[in-house]
Amino acid sequence: MRAIDLHAHLTPQCFQRDVLAGKTWHGMTRDEGELFNPMNAWTPEQRLADMHSLGIDIQVVSTNVAFYKYDQDVATTTAIARACNNEVHQMTMDYPQRFAGLATLPMQDIPAAIAELERAIVTMGLKGAMINDTVNERTFDEPEFLPFWKAAEQMGALLFIHQARPTLVTPRITRYHLPNSIGNLVDRAVTFASLVFGGVMDQCPDLKLCLAHGGGYTCFGAGRMDRGWQVRSEARVHLQQPPSTYLRRFYYDCLTHSEAALRFLLDTVGAERVVLGTDWPADMRIDWPVAWVQGLQSLTQEEKDCILWKNLERLLGL
Repeated sequence: MRAIDLHAHLTPQCFQRDVLAGKTWHGMTRDEGELFNPMNAWTPEQRLADMHSLGIDIQVVSTNVAFYKYDQDVATTTAIARACNNEVHQMTMDYPQRFAGLATLPMQDIPAAIAELERAIVTMGLKGAMINDTVNERTFDEPEFLPFWKAAEQMGALLFIHQARPTLVTPRITRYHLPNSIGNLVDRAVTFASLVFGGVMDQCPDLKLCLAHGGGYTCFGAGRMDRGWQVRSEARVHLQQPPSTYLRRFYYDCLTHSEAALRFLLDTVGAERVVLGTDWPADMRIDWPVAWVQGLQSLTQEEKDCILWKNLERLLGL
């Protein structure tokens, strides 16, 4: 049996070497690299030992969200992205049977983002990129992003959409870790809606997108989105079909922390659209992901195999 984890983060060693020596790294300090979690400082070899204990054969590694830096000047963000992507690439070269990679991109500048994605895919053999739900508060239905979607579609890149922090912070949810445990899931539903209602999915029919954390509230809220499309003219400006017809155009990781929610996700989008995602090594991760999936009584063995390895093996050519 195999297990491939799409949702596994990295704090680069090149960043750590500078900040732990008291320096800054492209303007970043040690507090930005999530080094308060000791696992973020682990070497690839320590990571491999933990993967062995968890039953994970392959991690598709993505630099953690602290390194997005879309609010910085393009030159700085591009330098950060190139250094991060070079390190991920080296991991895939050193351990080609155990690691694959997703790039990080300077999404505030679309030509620069396309150029770095092309370098990542064509030159380094990475599988795609991890990007935020927004770029400096701009959602992905804005026309400026369409060339990026077209380029990613042409390259066959998988885009894994994962929020930066904090997400959806309002005075109502500033406490109790709610920006993550609730706001995170709202962000994913807004991203789905932006891409669908904005017509991006129609303009890019072969675009490969995966929504982290089970797609958040997307599937649960699809019926209400359909009703809005039926009764409101502004919801039909770019959209000729109900939003729910697009649910199976996306992929979703299994990170629901709930068997009932995962069962609902599978019933809604199909087992072929759900992949293993653990959020390693965050505190919100699935502690024993393979054992958790295998122990879910409401899933068939074929559904478990699709989640654990079959879908990602096919999707990423692993």
